[in-house]
Amino acid sequence: MKMSKRDLVAGVLVTVLWGCNFSVIELGLRSLDPYLMTLLRFSFCVIPLVFFIRRPSGISFGVLALYGVLFGAGLWWLVNFSMYQGLSPGMSSVFLQFSAFFTILLSSAVLGERINVAHLCGMAFAACGLMILLSNAESSTLMGVILVLVAALAWALCNLLVKLKRPSEMMAFIIWSSLFSVPAIFVLTLAVKGWAPFRALTKGVAPEAAFSILFQSYITTILGYWVWNNLMKKYPAAQVAPLSLLVPVSGVVASYVFFGEQMNAFKTIAIVFVLLGLLIFVNAQSLAGFLRTGRRNC
Repeated sequence: MKMSKRDLVAGVLVTVLWGCNFSVIELGLRSLDPYLMTLLRFSFCVIPLVFFIRRPSGISFGVLALYGVLFGAGLWWLVNFSMYQGLSPGMSSVFLQFSAFFTILLSSAVLGERINVAHLCGMAFAACGLMILLSNAESSTLMGVILVLVAALAWALCNLLVKLKRPSEMMAFIIWSSLFSVPAIFVLTLAVKGWAPFRALTKGVAPEAAFSILFQSYITTILGYWVWNNLMKKYPAAQVAPLSLLVPVSGVVASYVFFGEQMNAFKTIAIVFVLLGLLIFVNAQSLAGFLRTGRRNC
């Protein structure tokens, strides 16, 4: 099933938005503890919407809890903490996109979705681009990189769960699963830092931090993942997951615009490789057909 132009545009817009989100996260981390910011992000995803939107039909509390913990704690809690440890917004957006490869491989192994030669070529180009960015990651830390790669695996598992359960009411699914993200993040925060972050909250929240939290809650999470999860449910992972490779492109550019992160020749070359890989992915079916025709003619 080939992705429609409308769905392709929606997927591209969401991934560009997600790239910019890393700079929005950085803005919030200037005055907020990373644990607390993640907790507030998912709290606003839940309240007050959970009181007005019914639990998604056909989805058990166990599935909601598993997705919520993986998504809230396994993905975004780890991403925010890695940035707090020193990993830059641009580099965070790069490493997280290894989830595209994890998602494609998991979907192939668990669901039997086919990966053709064109997909493999696209993965190779995109991987080259990511590795160039990796080799040029002056502001990265080893611990931050490891944490984001674990977060990438958590995102891939979330994608697989959506494909397996195929929730019909996606916005309700995101809101109600976030209900389980909140206690998981709360417990982690309390275990690691005690009550100090919560006491700091009594002093108020800076305007830029408030903007960061609300943007992450309503734009990045509810709107963004409503679009993304619907695409993931509708199409094979090999068609949807590679779109996330645009995230590091917009992430690096946004980090350059807002925080002055250097854009050198290596990063430019890396972005070209990622875009080439994405172009191959988007046209994978046509390219595979062309290759088959060519072999028959020979």
